[in-house]
This record gives sequence, C-alpha cells and structure tokens, in this order.
Amino acid sequence: MLIGLTGRNASGKSTLVEWFSEKGMNSYSCSDSIRAWLREQDKEITRDALIEGGRELRRQGGGGILAEMLIEILDGEDAVIDSIRTPAEVSVLRSRGDFFLIEVKASEEVRWSRLQERARPGDPTEKNIFLEQENEEIKAKDSAGQDLDATAEMSDFQIFNDGSVENLYTKLDDLWEKLHNLKN
Repeated sequence: MLIGLTGRNASGKSTLVEWFSEKGMNSYSCSDSIRAWLREQDKEITRDALIEGGRELRRQGGGGILAEMLIEILDGEDAVIDSIRTPAEVSVLRSRGDFFLIEVKASEEVRWSRLQERARPGDPTEKNIFLEQENEEIKAKDSAGQDLDATAEMSDFQIFNDGSVENLYTKLDDLWEKLHNLKN
C-alpha cells in the first residue's frame, strides 16, 4: 500500500508520517528528490531552494517527475509519501494501483501557531510572509509550480487536524482500518 500526504504548511503531515512509520511503513518525501538534486548542484537546502528546485525539476521533467523518481526507488514496497504538491505527482503515484491520497487540513490560526512552535529553519517568523508563501503554493502559475488546491481535490480522504495529537491518532486508527478494508 502506498499512502500519499498533501496539505498546507504546518497542517500536521510530519505527524502523520511518524504515525504511519510506527505502523511499519517506510517514509519518503517528494522533496527528497529535490534535496538530492540540490546537493548535486552544490546548493544550500533551504525552503526557497526546495521550492525553486522543485520548479526547475518539473520544468525539465514534467509535473510528475518527483513522484516518478520515487516510484523507481520504492519497487513496490509499502510506504507513506509526504510533500505531494501537484496533480501530476498524484497521477504518477496512482499508476501503482494501491495508492491513497490523504489531505491533512488545519485552520490557518492552528497552522500559524504550530509553525511558530516548531521554528524550523526557513519557517517564516512573520504571519504576512507565511500567508504570502501559502498563496504562492495553493495555485500553480504554470506546470512547474506547486498546486496544493488542485492536489487536495484529488484526495481520497481528509483528516482534520485542529485538535490534540490524541484526537488525531483516533482519527488515524479509524482511517487505517478503512485503508486495510479497501486494500483487501
């Protein structure tokens, strides 16, 4: 089974990756392909470099290139994939036949609060910059850009993650059962 995650910044995707990993799934990210490419280019790995690197790879190889690179690595193994940001990536991953896309949702205020708490390098420290970055990611200007809204429309399931981690885990337990029923 292949599970993909999409959602806006700080919605909780990393928490879902950890949860699925504890269930025995290997974890990957579409951004892993960009990081490898940036290293080959001797470029620093920053949020902006990841975004522009993803755009460049998509310009060179098409909208699904990051997923294509991952499919080659996966070789049929069960995995959870984070950072799915384009409909073309979803289409590539669906070609495997056992793929389910989950959109992770949380309110703007919750996501902004989480972003401030986690304070990852490259995370904006001003809310207006956070919102500007988000606006750049939700609708692609061209085929090389991120398109979170169109990607989310392709989701098979939605997880609303505005509450506690315990509440999220309860929702994930229910979803895990549904996924296994669909798989069988």
